[in-house]
Amino acid sequence: MEEEVPMAAPPVPALIPLGRGAKGFKGVVVQVGAPVASGRSSLDPAELERRLLEIGFVEGARVEILHVGLFGGDPLAIRLDDMRVALRRREADAVLVRVDEDAP
Repeated sequence: MEEEVPMAAPPVPALIPLGRGAKGFKGVVVQVGAPVASGRSSLDPAELERRLLEIGFVEGARVEILHVGLFGGDPLAIRLDDMRVALRRREADAVLVRVDEDAP
């Protein structure tokens, strides 16, 4: 009798805070208000989450980091679906993103 070899599960795409991405990083928003941002922003976490949602950082939105500021890497210029926004890294850390491995 031949022994069955279990099939390997497909790799799970990496999830990272948007603020940790480098220029050219592409991904899809998975969660807004990620816990890693707690205490790093000058805003209350609930208020930061509300503002990010109003801007358009919603689940499923495609993002790409277009530019990184010269001093300290702030601010980030981000393509968010069909618009461009600027965010501080500490606020971008509140957006959890799935790395888009299919992007060129």
